[in-house]
Amino acid sequence: MPPTPRPLRKLGFLTIGLFDEADPRRGHESTLEIIELGERLGFDSAWLRHRHLQYGISSPVAVMAAASQRTSRIELGTAVIPLGWENPLRLAEDLATVDILSGGRVNPGVSVGPPMHFDEVKEALYPDTADAEDFSYERVRRLLDLVRGKPASDFSGVQGFEVFSDRVQPHSPGLGRRLWYGGGSLSSARWAGEHGMNFLTSSVVKAEDPEGPYDFAEIQLSHIRAFRAAHPDGEEARVSQGLVVIPTDSASPEQRAKYEEYAAKRTPRTASPQGPARLMFAPDIVGTSEEIAERLHAHAAFREVDEVAFALPFTFEHEDYVQILTDMATKLGPALGWRQGA
Repeated sequence: MPPTPRPLRKLGFLTIGLFDEADPRRGHESTLEIIELGERLGFDSAWLRHRHLQYGISSPVAVMAAASQRTSRIELGTAVIPLGWENPLRLAEDLATVDILSGGRVNPGVSVGPPMHFDEVKEALYPDTADAEDFSYERVRRLLDLVRGKPASDFSGVQGFEVFSDRVQPHSPGLGRRLWYGGGSLSSARWAGEHGMNFLTSSVVKAEDPEGPYDFAEIQLSHIRAFRAAHPDGEEARVSQGLVVIPTDSASPEQRAKYEEYAAKRTPRTASPQGPARLMFAPDIVGTSEEIAERLHAHAAFREVDEVAFALPFTFEHEDYVQILTDMATKLGPALGWRQGA
């Protein structure tokens, strides 16, 4: 463990963008307003979760496009797009287009694996090719190659009055270095490092050793170190941590009680690995910014990152997010060494 934690260089937040089925516009508008608030508060980045066939953001690239036209500085990311739902070539076009429109502010985070509830959705998603689809890291490699400008076609040139390119257009030169992999295992961390990606680590990791120990922070730390050991940039390779932290500095008594109840209900799952995948969950951290900073400075994995995308709880109200983000930017960030615009 380093003697002192790295000063926090980039402060970000992550939202799921929930909405009411009867009024989806209001929920999406709330998400855009939260991103605008984040920019005013000085946050470095805003990240969008991804939910298919649920009441959360199903098209983060479209929401990023909208946000890019209502902001001018804050970076916009996805945490994460599950590539099992995507065609890498089409996604590369969409990401490059939004990156151009935003002035180079897009940070696409992706992951692999079969889509959730694949047996129930495969006839709608891949009616003719479900059994042939490749949901491995190869799908990420295809996206990387296409975003970074490798050929997508054997043909380029003029045909009639039309001009064709052999690579994805528009091409956004810096986007290839702003691709992130969201991983919770050692193999994912190493793969991301070997392929020159950035690494998103969240409040969920895999406890892969059946003998333990089952310490979330130590498991996450091992992933960060494995990623950097495999990355060409070594210790300078970018890692962002996404724990759930809820500062209460300016919260009302009612809000504090709600936040504490929310965290308490989720705490039992943090005691041991959960399910066949042996997932370990980090405890949510609720308290004043001073209390949260003290706990984070003692967190083995946090001590080795200088970027965060703190996850907003799923089920709170718009005014709760306003309070939480305001406290993060004005109290918690500075307590962690972050300086706006530094």
